Amino acid sequence: MTPLPVTIVSGYLGAGKTTLINRLLAEDHGLSLMVIVNDFGSINIDADLLDSAEGDTIALINGCVCCTMGDDLHRALDQALDRSPRPDHLIIEASGIADPASIANAVISEPELAYGGIVTLVDGANLTMQLTDAEIGPQVTQQISTADMVLVTKSDAIPGALSTLPARNPQLLNDASLAPLLFDIIPLPKGRSVASHTGYTTWHTQSDRPISRAALGDKLENRPSGLYRLKGHILTDDGGYEVHVVGGYVTARRSATDQTQLVALGPSAAISREEIKRWWQG
Repeated sequence: MTPLPVTIVSGYLGAGKTTLINRLLAEDHGLSLMVIVNDFGSINIDADLLDSAEGDTIALINGCVCCTMGDDLHRALDQALDRSPRPDHLIIEASGIADPASIANAVISEPELAYGGIVTLVDGANLTMQLTDAEIGPQVTQQISTADMVLVTKSDAIPGALSTLPARNPQLLNDASLAPLLFDIIPLPKGRSVASHTGYTTWHTQSDRPISRAALGDKLENRPSGLYRLKGHILTDDGGYEVHVVGGYVTARRSATDQTQLVALGPSAAISREEIKRWWQG
């Protein structure tokens, strides 16, 4: 069975995680999402989307389901894997004071799950104050430094304070659709399609010419910083490899492919199609 992809939504208290979850549940992305949240208190489910609510589960008419985590992350992950039919994508909302890296490690250690990245929301209006607070500063810094993507809320500009941190792919959380970026819908499952969004750059390549294994390692190590997602198969002089990149996370394992087939995705403000092409062909 194909591993269930998991995206972790992180951010300090008040950063806007619940607002993001509400948007993702309501977007017309064609995916059956399962969202694990800390509680239902601030989740604002549109009455037109609600199908049923029972115990610690809310079901929506678009196929999405929202559940509370309780005290045991591993039990929640097992419940997601046991669900029939399985969702297309699992989203975990970390608590405002949680270290998302510990959740990511639990996901990576489970063979039936596929790591889909840590997305950390940053309160742009209060970030400077948070970072200089001796009590909460280390937590906010940790959440940002472990993120594969940083989304800035409550601001029209990227805060200058982010430039002093290892913040990967920082961008503003605007009104564009988030699903293509967070769920790497290339193409959308179930045969559906969505309108193109100017906020994201996509690129693909296909070839039956092998590259050297050394060149592959060099390319992956020196990929453009704005390249958020890369997936597919690569033919080398040492056989085929299945490659997945999510932000700073890279995996490559043997595959039986006889050609290179790759797709890439990143924020258009951070990378262009020509930059990706030059990187790959260089």
